Amino acid sequence: MRFERKVIDEKRKIVQLTTSDERWYSREVNGKIIYVPSVTWICDHYPKGVAFYKWLANKGWDEAEALKASAADRGSKIHQAIEFLLDGNIVKMASCFTNYDKGVEEELTTQEYEAVMSFVAWFEATKPEIINKEFNVFSYDDTYAGTVDLACRIGNDEWIIDFKTGQNIWPSYELQLSAYAHAIMGNFRLGILQIGYQRNKNRYKFTEVQDKFDLFLAARKIWTNECAGLQPLQKDYPMELKLTTKEAEHGEVR
Repeated sequence: MRFERKVIDEKRKIVQLTTSDERWYSREVNGKIIYVPSVTWICDHYPKGVAFYKWLANKGWDEAEALKASAADRGSKIHQAIEFLLDGNIVKMASCFTNYDKGVEEELTTQEYEAVMSFVAWFEATKPEIINKEFNVFSYDDTYAGTVDLACRIGNDEWIIDFKTGQNIWPSYELQLSAYAHAIMGNFRLGILQIGYQRNKNRYKFTEVQDKFDLFLAARKIWTNECAGLQPLQKDYPMELKLTTKEAEHGEVR
């Protein structure tokens, strides 16, 4: 079976397990492995609103899925570049980051580099004080886990911020941030930073959203109903594929 296994937090023994359509987090507690679904997987079960379904109807399912996959890969490289910057490093136009879909290192495209530029513009304009970045939250009470992009202090307020590369804010994004905040149990304001934004001259848009944890818990119930009985890594995939030809059957190999 092929899947991605990524150690998120070695100290707390938290591991992220991802297949084509599932994402679990595991944590070892007193010698026992506990599995919980990811926040984003749970939020996928919440209705995305009329605007999303109009967009989906306009694009068609196949094109929408292709756009989603492309955006996910683009977003991943941009997130890596931002984390690299926050670690105090320099991102150059020729800097390479991982394309997880292809499993290779790639240079940032012009569009991706412009998105990183817009993050730098927001950072310089806002001057946030970093509390933590790319860190895991794990809720035992409500059984979910996820990865927070950025916790920071802006002025007198502490924020949890999620980076998005899309042009729209869907309702599920509010649930996602709400889940993170309640797992941390702090007094955080919640913000979505759209980078590579095409609808203003700044090329970024920062939006504060409200705590909607009650709706996240409703989505958690929907997930439980839809995914009852699922176990991590329940799908078996062959490690290689091969066609059986007539020549191969008769031992004739060219």
